[in-house]
Amino acid sequence: MLSRIKTQKRVFWINPNLGNTADVLPTLPLGFSDVEQADYLWDRARLLLKNLFPELESTQGIIESPLCRVPEIRAMLLPENIKGDLFIKADNYLPIAGSIKARGGIYAVLVIAEKIAIAEGLIEAGDDFDLFATDEGRTLFAQHAISVGSTGNLGLSIGIIASTLGFKCIVHMSHDAKEWKKNKLRDNGVRVIEHKGDYASAVLAARQQAAGDSRNHFIDDENSKDLFLGYGVAALRLAVQFSIANVTIDEDHPLFVYLPCGVGGAPGGITFALKQLFGDHVHCFFAEPTASPCMLTRLAYGKDKYASVYDLGLDNKTEADGLAVATASELVAPMMEKLVSGCYTVEDEGLLTWLYLIHKNAEMKVEPSAAVGLAGPSLFLKSPEGQAYIEKHNLQDKVVNSVHVIWLTGGEMLPDEEFEPLRLRGRETVRDLLEETYLL
Repeated sequence: MLSRIKTQKRVFWINPNLGNTADVLPTLPLGFSDVEQADYLWDRARLLLKNLFPELESTQGIIESPLCRVPEIRAMLLPENIKGDLFIKADNYLPIAGSIKARGGIYAVLVIAEKIAIAEGLIEAGDDFDLFATDEGRTLFAQHAISVGSTGNLGLSIGIIASTLGFKCIVHMSHDAKEWKKNKLRDNGVRVIEHKGDYASAVLAARQQAAGDSRNHFIDDENSKDLFLGYGVAALRLAVQFSIANVTIDEDHPLFVYLPCGVGGAPGGITFALKQLFGDHVHCFFAEPTASPCMLTRLAYGKDKYASVYDLGLDNKTEADGLAVATASELVAPMMEKLVSGCYTVEDEGLLTWLYLIHKNAEMKVEPSAAVGLAGPSLFLKSPEGQAYIEKHNLQDKVVNSVHVIWLTGGEMLPDEEFEPLRLRGRETVRDLLEETYLL
């Protein structure tokens, strides 16, 4: 496998250290009560968010994405013997910031705002947050700054909510961040600092700038429990959506989830919370670009052998800018060592073809980072590695009734002039991709 990783060949890796969920969860530094507390904060922020963002009027302040059945995609990805459902979890449609990062980024800013508001007497612990949008609240937050390092989408979500609340906001962006994301941040009054280095260098610069300034609140994408838990609440929402759709998850109806992975916070938080809800009946796989398999490398070989993808000779350059991360989060990776079922990688040509296919079949506009998850079901169900996993976990008879969720991450805000060249490139290689991924 190592030679394939080094030469940027597609890899499907099954985690040999996957443990029994009931044994693993009590050993972790966070628990289900932490996810519930995060959900409680989201609930107290509903009126505030509804008042600040008109697009949340219909959801009464809840930031959520649809769970979509797409028959054309299902027919393409699932063999005929699979009778269960395939869903698209369309976080590309998440309000405000148009990506999965709206969950963690907005939540992390609200946590900071709450601490400041309580300390300064604007609210008391447990209060709703509607006072944040008053002149008094904006005046208070204007005395503070929020900073973050980002390849794009996290910076967008943090920048939009922080500036709307009145904070000064500084987003340090890596060289691969898209120009349209920088411009959108600037249009929202956010200070954007560009760096010639990669994601890690942008995070380091943001961390160093905030150090020693008690009024500059740094949100650490590499090591933030708040981001992790903000993402994790999505699992609670998914369980509700399953109930509405009459979908059962149990021993006879296992759930398989395919999650794009950058530094690991979003897929890690979702996996952590799904395991709390469904235990061993849910199986989560992380998807990464072949140029940036930082979580795969960390979980398969350990941080001491290969500290980053650069140690493997990879260049960390990919069209999936949101996943262009060289080193996995050391908050998340240890928690995933016995929870995640496996990881797989997809080359840029492949993820662009999936970008084309989901647009063609579902009229969904996604970023390359979001498209990487679409390769998961066919690779899992039809590859030798996937078959070995099914046999090892005695799923032969149960996979027939399995449920599959492909988690999209972003794309709705992607300008048409940026999307169209990507779509056309994907169209050019569609048949080659289908043949290489067991679909033809």
